[in-house]
Amino acid sequence: MAKQLKTDRILFGTVILMVFFGVVMVFSASAVIAERSHGASYHFLIRQVAWAVAGLTGMIWLMHRDYQRFRHPAVVFGMVGVVVVALIGVLAVDRTAQTHRFFRLGPLSLQPSEFAKLALILFLAYFLERRSRSVNDPRTLAPAGVVLLALAGLVLAGGDLGTAVTLVIIAGVVLWVAGLDWRYLAAGAGVALPLAAIAVWLVPYRMQRILAFLDPWQDPQGKGFQVIQSMIAVGTGGLTGAGLMGSKQKLYYLPAPHTDFIYAVISEEWGLIGAALLLAGFCVILWRGARTALVASDHFGVYLAAGVTAMLVCQAFINMSVVLDMAPTKGMPLPLISYGGSSLICAMWGAGVLMSVSQRSG
Repeated sequence: MAKQLKTDRILFGTVILMVFFGVVMVFSASAVIAERSHGASYHFLIRQVAWAVAGLTGMIWLMHRDYQRFRHPAVVFGMVGVVVVALIGVLAVDRTAQTHRFFRLGPLSLQPSEFAKLALILFLAYFLERRSRSVNDPRTLAPAGVVLLALAGLVLAGGDLGTAVTLVIIAGVVLWVAGLDWRYLAAGAGVALPLAAIAVWLVPYRMQRILAFLDPWQDPQGKGFQVIQSMIAVGTGGLTGAGLMGSKQKLYYLPAPHTDFIYAVISEEWGLIGAALLLAGFCVILWRGARTALVASDHFGVYLAAGVTAMLVCQAFINMSVVLDMAPTKGMPLPLISYGGSSLICAMWGAGVLMSVSQRSG
């Protein structure tokens, strides 16, 4: 008799609630901007709903699919190859916000760097399972490092330092879970930090963001404007917030209110209580993801669960830190919440893979 699979209802419910809440907040944060720039207040809402449906369809399909089928070399290297080609191709398109991130297909856009996260997780899970007894062998670390450097390097070449850093963090978490010696982790950090510092120093606007983070009031109408408006939004919300649609900072004061800084709008409209509940949602994902990794039936499942959990939670914490002026400004969406098709779809598909591992564990 086939084993009956049990869905992680806590994780599934949390993801669904967060996506629904994100759709509502995208409309709240973007309605005025959409009306003025596109002639319809529902412009961004309609697109976010369509992407949420695509993400939900893929998530449900993946959670009912045996994750071990993704262990096949054709799947692993095929996905890595497609992503690498896409990351190279996007370098040839016109810049958007000083970066090469998007393919434009009429009203739609595709951001390959989001899919690079899933490709890296899949490759590391496949490769490290095959080398699980020799994780600290240079012959294991070298190929893993090459793929990481290729993906992160191409993303960085497109001008997206934040996602490149996220890729390094994901790899670090998966390698740590796989048993990598702390000395190798320390050495990796010792190499990554200077490279990140050089990447900041070589690009003027990144350096300006660092300076704005250290003292935003030095240039309140320039580079410090975004950080200051974010802090005003968070502070204005108080304990219970101004109510849905009640944010004033989203009215052309706070740049990117429905994308990178949507957490500031949430804090203003829902207050400390709403912001804390959203943070709690990501803590639930961390809890269920860590639990899944601990009880997974094989190493492949362990590494998949650890990688997806790191992808969702680390990016969320970085985004929230930026909004709260605890980290320099980065163009990084809040997973499951921010407007953006590639980000939402990849986050939901990743959650689907995590639930597939959970259903077949124990």
